Amino acid sequence: TPMLCSRFLRLEDIIHGTKSGIVWRIIESSYMIILRYSMTHRSFIVFISIGLICLTPWLFTIVGLEFVPRDDQGEFQVAILLPEGYSLERGDLEVGQLEQRFRSLPGVTHTFTVIGDTTSRLGKGQGDISTANIYVRIEDLAKRKFSQFDVMKLARDIVADYPDLRAAVQDVSAFQETGFKQVMIDLNVRGPDIEKLKSISNDIIAWMKTQPCFVDVDSSLSFRKPELVIVPDRDRLSELGVSLDALNSTVTVLVGGEPIGKFKEEDEQYDIWLRADKQYRNDKETISRLTLPSVKPGIGAVELGNVATIKSAFGPASIERFYRQRQVVISANLEGMATGQAVDLITAKLKTLDLPPTYQFEFLGQAKMLAEQVSSFIIAFNLSFLFMYMILAAQFESFVHPISIMIALPLTIPFAIAALILMNTNLDIYAMFGLFMLFGIVKKNGILQIDYTNQLRKAGMNRMDAILEANRTRLRPILMTTLMLIAAMIPMAFGVGHGAASRAGLAKVIMGGQALSLLLTLLITPVTYSYLDDLGIWFWRKTGFNKDNFDESAQLENGK
Repeated sequence: TPMLCSRFLRLEDIIHGTKSGIVWRIIESSYMIILRYSMTHRSFIVFISIGLICLTPWLFTIVGLEFVPRDDQGEFQVAILLPEGYSLERGDLEVGQLEQRFRSLPGVTHTFTVIGDTTSRLGKGQGDISTANIYVRIEDLAKRKFSQFDVMKLARDIVADYPDLRAAVQDVSAFQETGFKQVMIDLNVRGPDIEKLKSISNDIIAWMKTQPCFVDVDSSLSFRKPELVIVPDRDRLSELGVSLDALNSTVTVLVGGEPIGKFKEEDEQYDIWLRADKQYRNDKETISRLTLPSVKPGIGAVELGNVATIKSAFGPASIERFYRQRQVVISANLEGMATGQAVDLITAKLKTLDLPPTYQFEFLGQAKMLAEQVSSFIIAFNLSFLFMYMILAAQFESFVHPISIMIALPLTIPFAIAALILMNTNLDIYAMFGLFMLFGIVKKNGILQIDYTNQLRKAGMNRMDAILEANRTRLRPILMTTLMLIAAMIPMAFGVGHGAASRAGLAKVIMGGQALSLLLTLLITPVTYSYLDDLGIWFWRKTGFNKDNFDESAQLENGK
């Protein structure tokens, strides 16, 4: 930069440049009038600054909190749970009909369907065919006038025509969580009694379905699997000499099946299962005729129906546990509401249910990562202040001047959050990165102001004149870099295309925060500098130190 200045800067450019133009003279004179007023009414500027900082927690309650922004990726997927008892052929038929209807949606170019989970194995050596996933690809964003989310709404209308299918129309997540469905809300409720959990989950689901912001509401606890419940008659078991273990093992082996060995054929090895033929285990009557051994002499074999009652019922496909307690997971996606606001809404509803002490709830998935993100941001925020202070203290060789420079940093936060609110953008992880970049930019402005003020005071100028002259001189480079930065952020803030939502949050924080906070940060820095300088003078007078020999900052008072 100095080399280029030596070649391109000419004296006539300096004399007749933009500094002598009417626009710049208006800007400069207006700022100097405001700065003089601020220096003579310092408490007013401090009062405004403290008020804005106090508004920050309230602004955080208004802005939407999100882990990552929802971006138009031109693709989505439909996760489906098929009813219990569906065969592979019937599941293929139902899902195939859905796939055909999805292909008729506007902009859809490709679909791809997977039925079953080939990676899992149940106890009977069969793959899980109760799940299906339809991937839908939409044409490029430049070729369509509608968004991916508009197509997803139409897909939900199609899924609503199949009430037996439990489906969720969801984004293709860049951050894959565990589980079959990659949903935005993942609420875990746990406790000792499965029936109580069922009641709690039903209440929450019924309430969520009345709220327009929740879609694809579902629960992991579904009593839809047909089953036979065997209730032993202990008196009859005792009379006929049949043990409960014998009843349990007989039903387990003949109905459920049990591996008893292995069979090897060339390089392949297969499990050998012992199990009754289907005709002897397919209904209540045949199971009731299963025979059990008796330990009493003369009785022989006893039919199961003589020592137990068999009832038809519906039960859960699986019972999940978390922290050694039974759990139910309630899942949902969101429309028109950020994850943080949805979590607060659900938490308020759960508090009205007056859950017993043995029942607890916890948010998992994106909601949990969002909470961890916020706590990590607070830690990083405090550490950034500490490291900036240490570096500035070393550069200025003063414990006081870094405070004058960094005092403007908290003021940028309410302005940045307000900019997100005005532009209808959520505070996500990328916007938080923008906050840290904003700190660096504002800190740079403070360095220009304080450093030149110190130079002028060393040259013998009194404090007030040094502050006014330093800020007048540094106004031009500060405005140059600020306007350059705002202009550079405009394409990112309002651009479209894949990944635009991720870039927009960062750009809007920098652009809005810098534009809205510029004037106040240019005023609070010199005001704070003068207050701290007064505090130093008072300290020297109280302690009796010779201020001329105290340190370099004390010697700045020689020109006063």
